[in-house]
Amino acid sequence: MPDLLQRARRLAPWPLIALLCACASTTVSVAPSPQAPLCDRAASALVLWAPQWRPDQKDVAAREHAAATGLHAFFDSSDCFRRVELASASRLTPAEVRRHVAAATTAFSSVIGIEVLELGPVVKLLSGPALIEGGTHVVLRIIEYSPESLDERRRFVVDWHHGGPGVVQGVESLPSDIQAAVRAGLQADAPR
Repeated sequence: MPDLLQRARRLAPWPLIALLCACASTTVSVAPSPQAPLCDRAASALVLWAPQWRPDQKDVAAREHAAATGLHAFFDSSDCFRRVELASASRLTPAEVRRHVAAATTAFSSVIGIEVLELGPVVKLLSGPALIEGGTHVVLRIIEYSPESLDERRRFVVDWHHGGPGVVQGVESLPSDIQAAVRAGLQADAPR
């Protein structure tokens, strides 16, 4: 019997450790907060997106491909706007935004800019009892422009993270991760 108790004591923490290691959650913060929803199912929108990577960013081409894939998938499948034209830009400068609006073949009732600041997997070693903590991190700067003057109406940052202890993700989930971050930032599920 004492042998059985010793074995049970040695094994007792493992279910708790396994539970801690397998927990993934999603957190979203918006700054400044709160923001009114940008989605408007009655509006036609020009959405411009531009990557703004940090200087030491790795795998730029793969991240830009994942961002483009995820953004196209979001706007193709959501009813955030009645009609959307999605275009990439090198930067969202006033001149670049004006150039895209002038080149559009139809008028838009909404002009939105999305700067992709971060899109990638994150792994932290020895950060707690799980030894490995990871997930995916997406940071977007979203800008709403006046469709008439193209002046900025508002800008805010969406910081989206999915992961937790014991979670290790690769780049395969990046298109769906940016979709989830855009959905949260534009508040695609909220009535306007």
